[in-house]
Amino acid sequence: MTNEKHRVFVTRRLPQVILDRLGAHFEVDLWDSDLPPSADNLREHAPNADGMFCLLTDRIDATLLDMAPSLRVISNMAVGTDNIDLAAATVRGIPVGNTPGVLTETTADFAFALLMASARRIVDGDKFVRAGHWKTWGPNVLLGRDLFGATLGIVGFGAIGQALARRAQGFSMRVLYTRRSAVPPPSGVDATAVSLDDLLQESDFVSLHVPLTDETRHMIGSREIALMKETAILVNTARGGVIEQGTLVAALRQGRPAMAALDVTSVEPIDSQDELLALPNVIITPHIASASVATRLRMANMAIDNLLAGLSGALLPNCANLEVYQEKK
Repeated sequence: MTNEKHRVFVTRRLPQVILDRLGAHFEVDLWDSDLPPSADNLREHAPNADGMFCLLTDRIDATLLDMAPSLRVISNMAVGTDNIDLAAATVRGIPVGNTPGVLTETTADFAFALLMASARRIVDGDKFVRAGHWKTWGPNVLLGRDLFGATLGIVGFGAIGQALARRAQGFSMRVLYTRRSAVPPPSGVDATAVSLDDLLQESDFVSLHVPLTDETRHMIGSREIALMKETAILVNTARGGVIEQGTLVAALRQGRPAMAALDVTSVEPIDSQDELLALPNVIITPHIASASVATRLRMANMAIDNLLAGLSGALLPNCANLEVYQEKK
């Protein structure tokens, strides 16, 4: 690297310690806002960038890449890369970095927190007290469901799904799982591989942990929801598009499944008038499963490491399109 710093477009305001590290290595073009840049804003800043530090809210498509002839690396501060046209980046010789592994335990913590909150009606209880309805202890007040001894179905048994299974063992839960490739559970994890249909039919709780791909988009639709127990609780910390949201709204109105706890929705942020928000049997959080201080800092530093490698011509530590290096040969 010469003394002249590479120019990096950073698409969101970040913690100062991260901005300081970026500034030490790059000429930083910062979108200094808590809200993401619009498509027009991206098109305005991308042409001058050697590297891009982006988030899952930023759509990086072929049209944008054609407007950025100097772009040598894209670093996504996320595990998933469904916001980036990987094929278009690969054809143009641009490696795309992501941040896998680092948020596994944090996300599994949050998924289990949603299980607990929905089963034991924690959000309902808080609202109940704040509304002044707590008059006395009552045997029928806000009855929930036990996790202990219940059956948990995990759809997608990668690192996060396996981490959730480990947590479930502390509650003596029976764990079922399904994943695209048939692999046994890791050592020390008591879980049984079943078909998706069997998982949906047998589980008291269903937790989704698959990436959003053409194969998984709307994988939970009317047929799948109809297989679930009437008392089941559906948890999604993956991507909103994995569930056919309109179908879920209709099903929740009919009480099957009994409840949903969603950290992600099909459109983010969810519209304030969305039908989901009018339902009493839904918990919705603003895509915060990885939102711990330590995890977000690790993600940001991993993203910087990808930028440093890409702009020095080295292999990215975490690359989502490794075939780009074959294309360059």
